[in-house]
Amino acid sequence: MLYRLSVSMLRNKQDAEDSVQDTFMRYLDKKPKFNDEEHEKAWLLRVCTNICKNKLRTIKRHEYVSMEDFVAYEFTYKDFTIFDAVSKLPEKYKTVVLLYYVEEYKVDEIAKILDISSSAVKKRLQRAREMLKVYEDDCN
Repeated sequence: MLYRLSVSMLRNKQDAEDSVQDTFMRYLDKKPKFNDEEHEKAWLLRVCTNICKNKLRTIKRHEYVSMEDFVAYEFTYKDFTIFDAVSKLPEKYKTVVLLYYVEEYKVDEIAKILDISSSAVKKRLQRAREMLKVYEDDCN
């Protein structure tokens, strides 16, 4: 779950592995107490997302992509197009789309993870779908 989120955000296998490792290191350092497994999962997702965002900021400062990273995954053209479209979404929409469609969280669960209202999650999903539709229309 954390690895898929990291790969989808960072698009780099090694950076994703580092992010997951950093997430668990932070978990071991903080030793947070949770009411149940869902709260623990939400905490891990939030920390992993923040670590990935920080890595992305660092990467943007050193803008370069190796050929190894580019060919690390084999995608079909359709997969690549969808992945490309989702990756171009603003961060707040991309996160909701990934949690909803890839990680298969329910709207209420996403709201708790991101500390926003359920209606905000629904609105972000709606706007993301609209943006993806515009992207699809532009490609055709």
